Amino acid sequence: MPRNYRIYINDNTLFISDFLPEQKEKIQQLEFQDFNLETFYKKLKNGSKKSYIFLTKNPQETFKKLKKDCAVIKAAGGLVESANGNYLFIFRNKKWDLPKGKLEDGEKMKEAAVREVEEECGIRVFKREEKLCKTYHVYPMGNKMVIKKTNWYKMKVKGEPKLVPQKEEGIDEAVWLNKKQISPVVQNTFPSIMDVLRAGKIL
Repeated sequence: MPRNYRIYINDNTLFISDFLPEQKEKIQQLEFQDFNLETFYKKLKNGSKKSYIFLTKNPQETFKKLKKDCAVIKAAGGLVESANGNYLFIFRNKKWDLPKGKLEDGEKMKEAAVREVEEECGIRVFKREEKLCKTYHVYPMGNKMVIKKTNWYKMKVKGEPKLVPQKEEGIDEAVWLNKKQISPVVQNTFPSIMDVLRAGKIL
């Protein structure tokens, strides 16, 4: 079964797929020949929330070609559940988010995920469980386009520890919320975080 990809460019979505996804919003089809990611990024209007797609028989090959002209950054994060069945969220850069960060040299994805959660929220992870999903995000850095790949893992903590947000990472707040309390998060978060919440069956 071919791998299909969903890449976020701010609030826009770029699909690389061998089928047209079912969704309410209209999807604009793109041609890969002569496609330039940097030019495409610059043309996107600020605040736009549109969907685009490369329909291809070999999504993996197309994704590989797209990555060729980009720097690839690897990151990892966690969806953390307390013993009370509440979930850990952070508020950073005026948006609700989940703890995550870039890999250090020689570090594995799953190790980075636990380290970032512990550093950003001042807690100890009791158990790292299965990988929930991968998300891809595109942004410019200097004169290069970056594709950031983030692996997300389900995690558990003992009890419901006090959270200490890492202020130097721009985190203003860290909170435990149950499923009924997450509507402010849903209204003010990133599309990739919505994917993680769906994968973790919170939505």
